[in-house]
Amino acid sequence: MKTKKSQEIFKKSQTILVGGVNSPVRAFGSVGGTPLVIKKGQGAAIYDEDGNRYIDFVMSWGALILGHAHPVVVQTLQQTASHGTSFGAPTQVEYLLAKEIQKTFPSLQKIRFVNSGTEATQSAIRLARGFTKREKILKFSGCYHGHTDSLLVKAGSGGATFGIPTSQGILEAVSEKTRVLEFNIDEKELSDFFAQEGKELAAVIVEPIAANMGVVLPSKNFLKKLRELCSDFGVLLIFDEVITGFRVNVGGAQKIYDIKPDLTCLGKIIGGGLPVGAYGGRQDIMNNLSPLGGVYQAGTLSGNPLAMAAGLATLKELSQKGIYSRLKAKTAYFCQRLQKILQTSESSCQMNWTTGMFTIFFNSSRVKNFYSAQASDTKAYAHFFHAMLQKGIYLPPSQFEANFISLAHSKKDLDTVLEAIKDYFYEK
Repeated sequence: MKTKKSQEIFKKSQTILVGGVNSPVRAFGSVGGTPLVIKKGQGAAIYDEDGNRYIDFVMSWGALILGHAHPVVVQTLQQTASHGTSFGAPTQVEYLLAKEIQKTFPSLQKIRFVNSGTEATQSAIRLARGFTKREKILKFSGCYHGHTDSLLVKAGSGGATFGIPTSQGILEAVSEKTRVLEFNIDEKELSDFFAQEGKELAAVIVEPIAANMGVVLPSKNFLKKLRELCSDFGVLLIFDEVITGFRVNVGGAQKIYDIKPDLTCLGKIIGGGLPVGAYGGRQDIMNNLSPLGGVYQAGTLSGNPLAMAAGLATLKELSQKGIYSRLKAKTAYFCQRLQKILQTSESSCQMNWTTGMFTIFFNSSRVKNFYSAQASDTKAYAHFFHAMLQKGIYLPPSQFEANFISLAHSKKDLDTVLEAIKDYFYEK
């Protein structure tokens, strides 16, 4: 597989872009080698500058549930762009997308659009502090909620990839207001923590299904106990569904687990492949936002017509009957067969999965939190990553990220990947 052009472009990029990239994991730092420079995508595949084709399991980190360059989304963008790309003023499509989201996320009584998941979580935390008049927040180790200072403490995703428990440049006065517990902590420990600090907490923020230390599902009563304790202590429960929203279910993880958070953060899929974020929740909380209340948050491109139109087109496609049944069946078909390969090949790998996403952990123990995820053999994953790349399969360039299955992945695509993985582990 020739990658000369990708290498040349990346070398030039390094002279002007920091590390040659605009987001750290893209640099292949944890897997080694030179990143591919992508030229185009179509359906479930991406093509690099050298013309190589790859079955894509990154899918813009989960945003492209319909696949690359979906014709309805592309046509919508073309039509919308012909009328203007940004106005910094209200548009009808903002209302229409908000209503479409609210249909399946009834906990979002009021919604505010922003430009990224980071903006959504940052704004939700500020709002929670303004509403409760408290300062401390609780997050869980390995859950990544964007690069906001108070949330970039023991985060997953890129921070986990580079072994950075926190970031330089974060003031101690900011980070000291953040408390961190292990994901899936047992009920007694959680209760003990709240008994000690619950009255000082403004909010608890959590990925209901963690996807930034790899995919990790919540234990049986973890979310239920968290909801109960937050209610008892007057703490706002924030679900970060930037990844799980409209992926694991039409109503997100909160519908699957029947938990109603006070605030929810969304992103990825609701922008149809364009930069977007949103947060929303109880009306009495959201009404504390400017221009109605004293918590300020603004953005020139927030609710811009391109992102709103692409998101609306995507959600309209997802509202068709049987769509999520198809995605669930597709994921089960692939993951059940993959799990069997891992077990029968004696690979000593573990696998976690849910609808639309999965992670293979190079780990001999079951992964249930960040501590156990970090025991994974990242060098073994790097070897696997490059072996798959040579077979035309593009996986996340980090052990601590989710793989994403889209509606565009065909049975042939999935079978091709299964065969490649089978060959890899059986040959070893």
